[in-house]
Amino acid sequence: MKDRRTARRYDLSLPVIVGPPTGNETASRTGNTRDISAQGVYFTINRDLDTDGILNFKMTLPSEATDGSEVFIKATGRIIRVDKRSGIDDEKVGVAAVFEMQEIVRSKT
Repeated sequence: MKDRRTARRYDLSLPVIVGPPTGNETASRTGNTRDISAQGVYFTINRDLDTDGILNFKMTLPSEATDGSEVFIKATGRIIRVDKRSGIDDEKVGVAAVFEMQEIVRSKT
């Protein structure tokens, strides 16, 4: 199978909050990224998601990489693949998504 990725991927585990594009905070879920590129992200989460769904993402960059200030990546993306669980209850689901919009936000301190 040919790898169709064109952007360089970075193995980076970041906390990620994913939720519906409506901004409903109570429907948000947390997970961790496995890798990220300028075009998309692969993350794990404890709940199945629908392929072709639209999500909002918020990822927090480590303070070591941002001179101690709080920096977030906010994005909207489309799910392109969900790697389903193998039947084990505590196993996480892998999700690949492409970004449709992203921005870097630095907190005001």
